Amino acid sequence: MYRIMLADDEGIVIDSLRFIIEKEFGQGCMIESAKTGRSVIELAEHFRPDIAIMDIQMPGINGIEAMREIKKTNSNTMFIVISAYDKFDYAKEAINLGVLEYLNKPIERGKVIQVLKKAMGLIDGEREKRSNELLIKEKMETVVPIIENGFLYTLLFQEYFEEDILNYKQLLGIESEYGFMAVLVCGERQEGNHMTNAVGASVRVQNSYRDVRETVREYYPDMLMSSVMSNKIAMYLPRKKEELDYNERIEVIEKSRELVRKLKKRTNVVFRLGIGSIRHIHEAMTSYNEALTSLIDTTNAVAHVDDLPLKCTYADNYPIDVEKRIFERVEKGDLNGAITSANSFFDWMEENFETHIIDIRLKVLELVLWAERLAYLSGGMTYHFLSREEYLPALLKYETLEELRTWFVDKLSEACRRIVVKIEEQSVGVVSQAKRFIDTHYTKDISLDDVSREVDISPYYFSKIFKDETGENFIEYVTNIRIEKAKELLASSEYSMKEIGCMIGYSDPNYFSRAFKKNVGVTPTEYKEGRI
Repeated sequence: MYRIMLADDEGIVIDSLRFIIEKEFGQGCMIESAKTGRSVIELAEHFRPDIAIMDIQMPGINGIEAMREIKKTNSNTMFIVISAYDKFDYAKEAINLGVLEYLNKPIERGKVIQVLKKAMGLIDGEREKRSNELLIKEKMETVVPIIENGFLYTLLFQEYFEEDILNYKQLLGIESEYGFMAVLVCGERQEGNHMTNAVGASVRVQNSYRDVRETVREYYPDMLMSSVMSNKIAMYLPRKKEELDYNERIEVIEKSRELVRKLKKRTNVVFRLGIGSIRHIHEAMTSYNEALTSLIDTTNAVAHVDDLPLKCTYADNYPIDVEKRIFERVEKGDLNGAITSANSFFDWMEENFETHIIDIRLKVLELVLWAERLAYLSGGMTYHFLSREEYLPALLKYETLEELRTWFVDKLSEACRRIVVKIEEQSVGVVSQAKRFIDTHYTKDISLDDVSREVDISPYYFSKIFKDETGENFIEYVTNIRIEKAKELLASSEYSMKEIGCMIGYSDPNYFSRAFKKNVGVTPTEYKEGRI
């Protein structure tokens, strides 16, 4: 159905156009008309035409001015201008207003139909485009919550590679590196800081999850939400700035208070909301724990960690990011990165506290002990009670900052190397054990699962470290061993092809022949004949 508005001060023109349209398009068009500029504008406001056929010369407001007014409330209306005046100025104005056609009276019937079909085609295209957009939006309404849930689980459990976070950010349109976590906790009622009947409440919230999600989005349009976990919903709000100022924090708290009140009305479930501090996306778990702790330490319906004495605060110029990078690099075994970060931190101490050598000694010792703890936890170092007995005497002996720097960087490097060695030893040890197993069982029908079970590592992880260590995947390695043994037997024995195939793990002679030819370039028979 197309809504067509006819605007002309001559009744005979309107009647003629109506006749042509009804005869050509029948019931597919709804037609309304007006004879003055003002009445056309008023008609357009409630009729909202798809197509407007406008005369330029009308009593009062002319057609050009009327179109300008109509476009303010009906931006998608397509205009077709008709006029008895072939004036360039009118045509120019019409073009500026995006008019589809400028026709001079008298107008031929065929031309009217041609122009209307053109307009209808464009309208159909826009409608189809809009329909497709709505369909995509409808599908995204189903998919986006799943992606958001995956993203939040990834942040909370911290089992991810950097590319995982990048992929989630791209899918969800997250541009900022910072944000804060919040947690919605629900229950039948609140007793102190405890929510009663958490299981029953979580079931009810799960059944009303769409309403909960829509309500949260009313207050925080960019908030990302997890599914219901026990009686909790984890949430993440990206922020461009690295911290909230006082006024922004008050605004968040007040908005959150309104949110929990509306959630209770809509679901008949009691909610509390804890809010963590803004942190880098890789530290989202810390923000989440702050949000939970803020609820445990208060009985408020809404609690913000910055209102409570729960956080370690640092002097404005303390390089907390550099300190964190030191431990991140050590834990990953990134030796060069650890050394760079360690020197950067020491530069800061030297620049700001050059004369406080005792304090620098203490900080150096603190950072080294923490880095070594990471090495102990990774299995890279074995703890001995007396293994650090020389640390204090050595630090007290050093009188210059350069000596302290050297000791500091050396100890961090050692912890980093021990972690790297442990990772490599684990990989080498596992691969060596796997090779021994393959060497003694290649004559049987062994699989990746069999070998990974033997070395007590998941098939996925075993496959990765085996390829990294040997340069071949498991199937390629086993096949090469079998083919090399087949070559030996073909060259030095009188066994049949079928017997040799069975001896190296191929019960199907045809499969053995194909595998041999794929790797060697000739069939087993051709290889044997070529050796004779």
